[in-house]
Amino acid sequence: MRGLFITATDTGAGKTYVAAMIARALRAQGTVVRACKPVATGAEWIDGRWLSEDTRILADATGDEEYDQITPWAFPTPAAPPVAARLAKVQLRLDELAAAVRRRATPGTLVLVEGIGGLLCPLTDTETVADMAVELGLPLLVVARRSLGTLNHTLLTLEAAQVRRLRVAGVVVCETHPVTGPAEETNVEELRRRIGVPLLAVIPHRKEGAHWTAPVVDWGRLADFA
Repeated sequence: MRGLFITATDTGAGKTYVAAMIARALRAQGTVVRACKPVATGAEWIDGRWLSEDTRILADATGDEEYDQITPWAFPTPAAPPVAARLAKVQLRLDELAAAVRRRATPGTLVLVEGIGGLLCPLTDTETVADMAVELGLPLLVVARRSLGTLNHTLLTLEAAQVRRLRVAGVVVCETHPVTGPAEETNVEELRRRIGVPLLAVIPHRKEGAHWTAPVVDWGRLADFA
């Protein structure tokens, strides 16, 4: 399976928007892209199914409206997946989550897999997002928020990836809010000095409803990162 596993330093760091941005850039180059966010929480009941905003964004970016394949497990409670699943009387299993991702892969297709929360967010009763990343074996793209605290969050995420021998293709920094202080102004260069992997791009703050423009990065090559 060829693809990227997109994780983040925290929830709300911009994973979905980065995944959508990459999908649009790859499709513009003629690449067939499929997305999979195996589990989502905080979903809404729409047209007879639980549907998350993240799933809708990924569907729009990839031109693929098979919502149930993009996100096979969606729960209404905005909580960690095993908590939300338990409240819905569902048990999540890593093998089933991984199988759902692999079903998205067909010859010539690049699969963008989006985790949930951060890399160590609980995914099942006993496993984390990192365990799914290990199971799938895809290069890891880490999305970091440009805010106070991101140095610690990013370095901890990269250390957790290194311990598990995950291949980190790089870091993308998202301005989830306007840059207003010295921490935000300096943390990108400080990250470059410390992370030991490529800092691929800084995504500027966007107006509500606007698409992010993909920076000049060979996203397809990252999927082949070894």
